Amino acid sequence: MADLLVVGSGASGVHFALTALQRGHRVTMLDVGHPRPDIPAPDIAFPDLPEALDDPAAWFLGPGGEQVVYPGDASSYYGHPPSKAYVFRPVPGTPTRSDAMVPLFTFARGGFAEAWTAGCYAFSPTDLTGMPVTSEDLRPHYQEVARRIGIGGVEDDLAPFIPLDAEYLPPLPLDPHSAHLMARYARRRAILHRRHRFFLGRSRVATLTGDREGRRACSQLGRCLWGCPSRSIYTPSQTLDQCETFPGFLYRPGLLVRRFEYDGDGRIGRVVAQPVDGGPLLAVATDAVILAAGALGSSRIVLESVAHRTGTAPRLEGLMDNRQIHMPFVTPGMLGTAPMLAAYQFHHLAFAVTRNPATDHVHGQITTLKAASVHPILAGIPGDLRSALHLFQGVRSSLGIANVNLHDTRRSTSYLTLDSAGDGAPCLVVHYDPDPEEPARMAAATRDVRRALRRIGSWVLPGLVRVLPMGASVHYAGTLPMTLDPTPLAVDRSCRSWDFPNLHVVDGAVLPRLPAKNLTFTLMANAVRVATTAF
Repeated sequence: MADLLVVGSGASGVHFALTALQRGHRVTMLDVGHPRPDIPAPDIAFPDLPEALDDPAAWFLGPGGEQVVYPGDASSYYGHPPSKAYVFRPVPGTPTRSDAMVPLFTFARGGFAEAWTAGCYAFSPTDLTGMPVTSEDLRPHYQEVARRIGIGGVEDDLAPFIPLDAEYLPPLPLDPHSAHLMARYARRRAILHRRHRFFLGRSRVATLTGDREGRRACSQLGRCLWGCPSRSIYTPSQTLDQCETFPGFLYRPGLLVRRFEYDGDGRIGRVVAQPVDGGPLLAVATDAVILAAGALGSSRIVLESVAHRTGTAPRLEGLMDNRQIHMPFVTPGMLGTAPMLAAYQFHHLAFAVTRNPATDHVHGQITTLKAASVHPILAGIPGDLRSALHLFQGVRSSLGIANVNLHDTRRSTSYLTLDSAGDGAPCLVVHYDPDPEEPARMAAATRDVRRALRRIGSWVLPGLVRVLPMGASVHYAGTLPMTLDPTPLAVDRSCRSWDFPNLHVVDGAVLPRLPAKNLTFTLMANAVRVATTAF
């Protein structure tokens, strides 16, 4: 059995590691690994939480109010609370310069999915068009990941766009607003399909509706945004905990991998890491390296490795990310109903808007307002604060947000490289060149979603639609893509590097195209596929 070295503890890294361990391999995982802070009062529901906390203002907004999402911030209606700050906590030695994109980085134990909203959407055959892997290749591995993490879903109108080829759990009970939208959709589905090409259904969510393997079913506390106290929302750190029960697994946190070193044939002999608390560089010998540090993190490691040996940093072309649009709406049929604060916070509903060609389909999620931050929406209501607050209390239960996702494609003008100028660590240069057709696609998507919502009795609030900056979705992909033919700084269909025979990449960097949906479920399934078929 092989000695495998995995870099990164995100969703793809931990599922690769668990599969390799189950197959008898020995696995060492190098990671910075900022840990999640303890969650206070884990059994208290959101409405009662302020009374249960010693300092509720610091818990919800940060000691200095630094986590407040201000009305003038045009980026997002969602903010990450102080309890999730560890997910985005930086480390020294990772300077970055970017234009036309606002890249986010994570060095957390568990990666970005420690702060996700748990949407799990299998790629359809259409989504995989042009990729070296097929639905048949991925199906058994989607099934394995679904068994591991628990995903709620039902066969509905979204099945053609989001396959349900795995063992899904019963979904969470709908909140009243989501149930209202589904009922209105059911009465108008024929015209929505024919005229608007709009399909609504249940979101596929990695949240338990029954106890399993030490995780409790969702108890509807309304605290999802601040971190699930019952572990019912899946996070990769849970799989990392499972990996640590294997005697052949060694987790080494506190290390930032800088590069790998290779011989004239491209074979890697060791990985060089920087202790984040200081001290000299550390070299770790290995038989095989699996990069799972996220598309930006893995690409940086490849760039530094090549630059260290050759003196020149290459350019990794094809950087992608999903453009996202937030569309707040009001449903008059819900006006005057009591807001449901102790409830699952995240999205219950998802939708698809078909396009021609089908690879241009739009995908999105609908989140009804429950125990989420209200200040940015409140600020958009006309009148002074007192009047707006009074009005908001009457409309709160009727508010929601449609989060629209667009696809992206690889372009040579979007790339990553290094700038070695100056002292210290080289700077990662992130250059994103928007698709010239994107403005027209955004306009069409917002128009179609607006009209479909109106058809089911909901009205998009004028002036409050926000186009998020590129990079906000953190669905980064495309910089070390899978190719069928040998290609420099790319990988084959087993995700093995064409340049370095004992290097595999299992994160978003390998995707040669990016459909309009969350990629995490596919990355987990692909990592299991690689661990199963390549080792």
